[in-house]
Amino acid sequence: MTLEYLSQNKAFGGEQFVLSHHSESTGTEMTFSVYVPPHADGAKLPVLWYLSGLTCTHANVTEKGEYRAACAEHGVIFIAPDTSPRGQDVPDAEDEYDFGKGAGFYVDATQAPWAQHYRMRSYIEDELPGLVEANFPVDPARQGITGHSMGGHGALTIGLRNPDRFRSISAFAPIVAPSKVPWGEKALARYLGEDRAAWAEYDAVALIENGARVDHLLVDQGTADNFLEDQLKTGLLSMACAKAGIPADIRMQEGYDHSYYFISTFMAEHVAWHAEKLK
Repeated sequence: MTLEYLSQNKAFGGEQFVLSHHSESTGTEMTFSVYVPPHADGAKLPVLWYLSGLTCTHANVTEKGEYRAACAEHGVIFIAPDTSPRGQDVPDAEDEYDFGKGAGFYVDATQAPWAQHYRMRSYIEDELPGLVEANFPVDPARQGITGHSMGGHGALTIGLRNPDRFRSISAFAPIVAPSKVPWGEKALARYLGEDRAAWAEYDAVALIENGARVDHLLVDQGTADNFLEDQLKTGLLSMACAKAGIPADIRMQEGYDHSYYFISTFMAEHVAWHAEKLK
């Protein structure tokens, strides 16, 4: 599969790439970014996947996430995919920021007209990892995943469903129980249909309640986040982990909101945490 290199910039001794390719999963052109830290010739490096939130593309974290210094220090490749398929032929809800383009929710949609292109689960879990591995010095046995908001939901659910692939999972202000909040109920009903049983594999709390297990979770959540009470409900994840006996470091960060000012503040700690788990 052919990659088109859209940009390449030196940063902290490594290289920041932005690339595009035709996706078999979504049937569209997809853009993503990869930061490769300085490394010895022939070395295979651990990789940290970052899934972005509502309205975002790869560009938000690439430009504002402040991860490169930490990735260079710890020798970690950082990959930031898009949040949904794009293109004129892709159906959208133009006046709805929380559905359609920019809001793929990391599901494989089953309902028309979304099912043809909205296959972000397959894209992230299956297609993009193989493409990255074929073109960059990735060690596929050392992968971690993180994300923000809708992307935090994606990181938790993809990580919980694939514990053999992802050895470390963290999140920033994740939607922990989309089946129980307006953002998630809207998206899952329209992408997957009204049968709530089909939603469970896309709900981190439900996955844990149904037996999914991981060694540890790290979550940072701002106390001044205006989505905390209605959409994120971090406490439900805390309770689910406690009941299941999953060690979870869920840190309520005083005064921080939902923005990249919050994410960038704690990004280096997350990179270091993943690096330690991926040694």
